[in-house]
Amino acid sequence: MKRTKGSDQRLPRVVYTPESKMRHPLQLFQEMGRDLLASRELAWRLLVRDISAQYRQSFLGIVWAFIPPIVTAVGFTMAKSNGVINVGSTELPYPAYVMFSMTLWQTFVETLNGPVQAVTQAKAMLAKINFPREAIILSKLGQVFFNFGIKLILIVGLFIWFKMPVSWSVIIAPVALINLVFFGTFIGLLLAPMGALYKDFYMGLTLATGFWLFLTPVVYPVPSEGVFGAIVKFNPVTPLLVTTRELATTGVISDPLGFWVASGIAVVGLLLAWIFYRLSMPFVVERMSS
Repeated sequence: MKRTKGSDQRLPRVVYTPESKMRHPLQLFQEMGRDLLASRELAWRLLVRDISAQYRQSFLGIVWAFIPPIVTAVGFTMAKSNGVINVGSTELPYPAYVMFSMTLWQTFVETLNGPVQAVTQAKAMLAKINFPREAIILSKLGQVFFNFGIKLILIVGLFIWFKMPVSWSVIIAPVALINLVFFGTFIGLLLAPMGALYKDFYMGLTLATGFWLFLTPVVYPVPSEGVFGAIVKFNPVTPLLVTTRELATTGVISDPLGFWVASGIAVVGLLLAWIFYRLSMPFVVERMSS
């Protein structure tokens, strides 16, 4: 196809230089914002594809979104009622407490694993096609919120079955939930480049989240004393998860300072992780292509 001189001048040009983009932060942020907006359509197409594939070959379909919290609640409730474990008193009926908390924990783990899974699954596309790398991350985030929307059916059912009162603060509970998602995405973006190159990262992440679960008040209330209590309180997921649960139920925030500190870490960390992701992905793609 023949192009005129004028049409050539209108084509976008990309110039690669050895100079680090960190030397021009304003230009870097402009590129990040532009690519984020440009990736919306591709992210939507990837989201539709992934959701369709997730349930196409599943007999139970969306029921799998309910099974883990229900099974966990049944197991721990039986252990508690038979005196096997003593978790103390909770502000909600214990089965509802565990199911609601497990739903929030699942959402956090999905956001943590999402970027690593996205980059790993898109290796072939990343190596062959030049597109905004944010698209695959946005697609996974969309999948997380879609799955949480399904889990809302279980949460509403809990409120009805256990006749739990609804506080006005439930309308701002999504703010705390979004901060929990931000924190998980922050960690996931930091691990995504290395996770794409080495499978050990993903396997180690599975073990780490399994251990992390026991350091988070999901099946027990926040301990107030001892070394273990201090570890749980310094766990940044604790105030984010607990505040989301409290805003949706009792409306009384037990640790507002911890929540705002953890939220600040989540927002600032997400921005820094996004910069790291953008700067490292060209090297990761080059390594995967070699």
